[in-house]
Amino acid sequence: MTSQADSPELKVLIFAASMRRNSLNKKLARLAAEVAGQQEATVDLATMDEFDVPSYDGDVEEESGIPDGAHKLRDRLLDNDAFILVSPEYNGSMPGTVKNLIDWTSRFRPQPFDEQHGLLMSASPSMAGGNRGLWALRIPLEHLGARIFPKMFSLAQAHKAFDADRIANEGLQERFEHNVEQFLALAEAAKHYPCIRKEWVEFLGEPPGEGADRVDPPVS
Repeated sequence: MTSQADSPELKVLIFAASMRRNSLNKKLARLAAEVAGQQEATVDLATMDEFDVPSYDGDVEEESGIPDGAHKLRDRLLDNDAFILVSPEYNGSMPGTVKNLIDWTSRFRPQPFDEQHGLLMSASPSMAGGNRGLWALRIPLEHLGARIFPKMFSLAQAHKAFDADRIANEGLQERFEHNVEQFLALAEAAKHYPCIRKEWVEFLGEPPGEGADRVDPPVS
């Protein structure tokens, strides 16, 4: 595995949390990959089926270990400097498949989400654009230490919003591009200037230590 520090250019993992072949979120993920490539980032474009895992079961973990799909996501997270996750909204929340994948991947030590910079996006036929699902998705990722970018992007009425491989509305397309560019600028700054990192504050008064379900690397 290549160390992030060995590569001068920014490396970003982009994938859609949708299994459907013609998913609108996969289309938005490809568009994000195109914008990131134009910003001279090295793009690792993945699909959800590459990270296939069974339903989380502590007994299965004890007997068989962590499944291959979670190993692949852990490796891809650590091999990149940042990630962009494009997720559909199911019943006002995140898909159960992506939460299950997060739960499995969180079992590694050290914690692979910790200090990872992430951007959340969604595409939905609804008027809200999947925004409620993204707020739900922030909770486990931030709990695990991921630095989720404040500005999220939700594409409403996505089934009518695309014109070929672009967003038809020019203003929305520009906002989308600007959102990705801003996130990449922050991730690149964090890669090259570690002094901008802030001390992580535990959520909900969670005490650090062996009992916590997120393990921080030792401070050097």
